[in-house]
Amino acid sequence: MSKNILITGCSSGLGLALTKYYLEKNYKVYGIGRNKPDISNENFTFYSFDLSNTSLIKIQLDNFITSIKDIDTVYLNAGMLGEIKEIGKLSIEEIRKVYELNVYSNKELLDILAKTNTKNIIALSSGASKNGSKGWASYSLSKAGLNMLVNLYSKELVSTKILSVAPGVIQTPMTDYIRHEIDDDIFTSAKVLKAGVIQQPSEAAKRLDDLVSRIDEFESGSFVDVRQI
Repeated sequence: MSKNILITGCSSGLGLALTKYYLEKNYKVYGIGRNKPDISNENFTFYSFDLSNTSLIKIQLDNFITSIKDIDTVYLNAGMLGEIKEIGKLSIEEIRKVYELNVYSNKELLDILAKTNTKNIIALSSGASKNGSKGWASYSLSKAGLNMLVNLYSKELVSTKILSVAPGVIQTPMTDYIRHEIDDDIFTSAKVLKAGVIQQPSEAAKRLDDLVSRIDEFESGSFVDVRQI
């Protein structure tokens, strides 16, 4: 049976892998991203939008999202890392830019989704939301904020199962930046990342779908790390 899937940040990395994964299952995929991926499939509907423009989300995306009938799963995947930098050298504006996309855009999207019949929402978080590693301030603060945002919305979106999920380390431009451009003598967490398991995006997409198939095992509003289940 075909299902409707909504994915933000569908143009690259994990979002693109999720898009391809569900299209291969003959599901209908609705994608939001800045650039249209090179996908030609009648089951794929794309809306070009930069989610960092948070003031325009409800104006631009309300009709697109609310027109989707009976959404099985939403992946709130769009996000950014920000610069790996000592927190004392980070400006408020640099932190705000990351927070805008990683937290505030999802707040606006969740307000729209509250008007739909959506079964599951997976907000892509990170182990960095729990671990205070030197250099990761913007990202860690924003993902911790995302975890709490999910927790709070779970109290209101009572007919939807919503989880904040850390998918593990995935080979993407973001992790390539950490592995190849960061001085791991200064930012030692980069050594841990380099030494650990790095998944291909397609592997992570399959693991997330497996999680959704087991979603009743988890309390709505909770944080789940796929490496620990």
